[in-house]
Amino acid sequence: MDNFQIKEPSSDPIFHSFDKEEVTLFADLILPIPVPRMFTYRIPRGMAEIVKIGARVIVPFGKRNSRVMTAIVANLHNSPPVNYQARYVTELLDEYPLVNNSQLELFRWMADYYMCCIGDVMNVALPSGLKISSQSKVQYNPDFDYPELLTEQEVLLLAELKKQSALTYDELARLAGETTNIAALIKSLVGKKAIIVFEEVREKYVPKMIRKLRLHRTYEEREQLLMLLKRLEKLPKQQEVVMRYLRHVPVQVNPALNQKGLDKSILNQDDALSQSSLQTLVKNAVFESFEVIQPRFSDSNSGAQPEIKLTEHQQRAADEIMAQFAEQNTVLLHGVTGSGKTEVYIHLIQQALASGSQVLYLLPEIALTTQIVVRLQRVFGDKMGIYHSKFSDNERVEVWKGVVSGQYQFVVGVRSAVFLPFDNLGLIIVDEEHETSYKQHDPAPRYHARDVALMIGHWQQAKVLLGSATPSLESYFLAKQRRYGLVELHHRFGDATLPTILLVDVKREKRQKTMKSEFSSALHDALAENIERKEQSILFQNRRGYSPYMQCEDCDWTAECLNCAVSLTYHQRDAELRCHYCGHKEEVPRTCPTCGSTKVKTIGFGTEKLEDQLQIFFPGSRVLRMDLDTTRAKDAYGQIIREFERGGVDILVGTQMITKGLDFDNVSLVGIFDADRMIRFPDFRATERAFQMLTQVSGRAGRRAGRQGTVLIQTANPDQSILQKVIQNDYRGLYNEEIQERQDFNYPPFSRLIKLTVRHMDKHTSQRAAERLAADLTQTLGPTRVLGPEQPLVERIRNQFLFDILIKLERDKVNVKAVKAYIRERINDILTDKGLRQVSIIADVDCL
Repeated sequence: MDNFQIKEPSSDPIFHSFDKEEVTLFADLILPIPVPRMFTYRIPRGMAEIVKIGARVIVPFGKRNSRVMTAIVANLHNSPPVNYQARYVTELLDEYPLVNNSQLELFRWMADYYMCCIGDVMNVALPSGLKISSQSKVQYNPDFDYPELLTEQEVLLLAELKKQSALTYDELARLAGETTNIAALIKSLVGKKAIIVFEEVREKYVPKMIRKLRLHRTYEEREQLLMLLKRLEKLPKQQEVVMRYLRHVPVQVNPALNQKGLDKSILNQDDALSQSSLQTLVKNAVFESFEVIQPRFSDSNSGAQPEIKLTEHQQRAADEIMAQFAEQNTVLLHGVTGSGKTEVYIHLIQQALASGSQVLYLLPEIALTTQIVVRLQRVFGDKMGIYHSKFSDNERVEVWKGVVSGQYQFVVGVRSAVFLPFDNLGLIIVDEEHETSYKQHDPAPRYHARDVALMIGHWQQAKVLLGSATPSLESYFLAKQRRYGLVELHHRFGDATLPTILLVDVKREKRQKTMKSEFSSALHDALAENIERKEQSILFQNRRGYSPYMQCEDCDWTAECLNCAVSLTYHQRDAELRCHYCGHKEEVPRTCPTCGSTKVKTIGFGTEKLEDQLQIFFPGSRVLRMDLDTTRAKDAYGQIIREFERGGVDILVGTQMITKGLDFDNVSLVGIFDADRMIRFPDFRATERAFQMLTQVSGRAGRRAGRQGTVLIQTANPDQSILQKVIQNDYRGLYNEEIQERQDFNYPPFSRLIKLTVRHMDKHTSQRAAERLAADLTQTLGPTRVLGPEQPLVERIRNQFLFDILIKLERDKVNVKAVKAYIRERINDILTDKGLRQVSIIADVDCL
């Protein structure tokens, strides 16, 4: 869409200017701001016939209409607002709604369930490319008649403005010079009515365009083409351009091909071809140059869908799932790592698409999408959309619009894909349903994509399939209670066997002095043998950076973040200390800032240090690292995975992103560091999560038939019960122990949790607000349901002190909706107190 100004309506037929006095239609609009209400605006009369619920509009907002926003039409009616004067909708952006009724219902439900504002939901749901951006601009006022009022500098500035259609504040500031107060200058010119300040609004989405060439229609006729070639005999370079085009586009065989044209880039790639001759032919109307929109997700595999051949075990699982779907809307597929769940998913997706339904396939991590997407594209080609945050705004908008238009009946994506405008879903697959990555922590809404998917499935009468080798206790409990169907797949694909898991006692090795830095002798020797056999290894350490912190040996000083109550992590590659909470960075000190000692050393280890040590221990080996630091670029995941798949890497070191879903035939060894830290984490879910993570990363080994993999877990306490369950792959044993403990202490799935986090720059103010809120809640809910306030493990983040209040509500015994309304009232009491207005309170429903 071309840029347009709010002051002057566009000439596009979608946009209209109107007599504002005759309008009677009003719209309730969702604005992307954290306010617990919608806003009523007046619809101009000429727009009334074409505006629809779910369309985007542009509206002014704020004092003196100082801001411009994209809003969504949620309701149309004839009732003006009671407490304020309705302003006018400025522009209509969509002739056809980009948000459907199901999504609007979803927005309302999420705002209510997750205790946030509907504007928060809209802000997260819509890709930024669908939200209009605005920027203040200045233009010369043609009605200005008092040049004698201007200063010398203002005269020069106006002279420049007359040459330009408009300038931004920044452009004016550069013209005026660094010493000029540009704000004061603009204020002066506005006061003299010499300039007009307006908002230029632009839609961020820009379609991808490609330049093409075609012969003028005249030369599609054989006689005219021959005459052209004869005429160009005296201009051999131009004749060669025409001949080269005809080789690519046989006009005489099929004239229709000429109208489709040829990508200009194809001719530009030929260095021997004269580009000036090509331009001359365009200028002389022999060729026509034109642009077409190019989809960003084209794929050469868009043809036939190959048949997926399931093994006996996979076919039995697929049949059981379909049988369970006849009675249940949700089914849990519990399949061991490497059992071939993806092939079962593909089989079910093909059936759903054949019935005319839409399909959504959710994955927890972008890293996981990389390998699976390639497999899915081989089957579905460009009929499949891909949606995740590493894609550009334009790419995400194209998928969104592709779902609206029906181009994409099937989309694979991460948690944000639940917001896509589906209206005919038949199947939703939530792969690795146990993963914490499905839960959004910031900003609001703090939703869980799995739970949102279940609600969408309920509304659209779609079947939901949850899949995991290590299901969440909540999902497995609901399956055992027969509220979900349950299908189990216990055999690995292709007769591959589960790996042998061995525990390495690092405490004993340290006593015997056989450790090589962070590597036990057992792991070091196993890596050496694996490299010798030309087989691949994966090493898991759930900590990035070189070292968790730096400390002075003489005075125990520790490098800490200025903004957060955490130590700074040392990153050797960038030679800096970095906070993983707020991003604060510092140079590495040469001496201790407290005592001046030079004995400042690193403590602990992360993935970067392991990578560094591997290159010392095995100098001829090829090592790659996969963590947040090495995968910031858009295709970094894909590049690392492709390199590993090709066999160009001996050892892959990574954090939890390497634990899930990756499938490599040549990996025969997995090493796990720091297992004890995961198990001892102070959280009621620590045992469950440790089992899930250890089992998942172990499952990367030995996925090829005829080769049993080996997993070495380094631990200081090999006798821990959970490690024995990991060795035996005893999920049911873990479940039976954990579910009893959850019931005894009233934790999920026997209760619902809501965490309230109180934040303020002053610790005492934050604590006072938290204690008052907890006391108010306890008075009605009782002391067994309200725990805290307590300071969390990290008590200060971004210079704000935190206090947590945990609310435990018995499942099926409490009116949760009424309790949430009561909590909101008590929060409002705090926030409207004059002494506590700067406090912020965050509600996290179903907190993890």
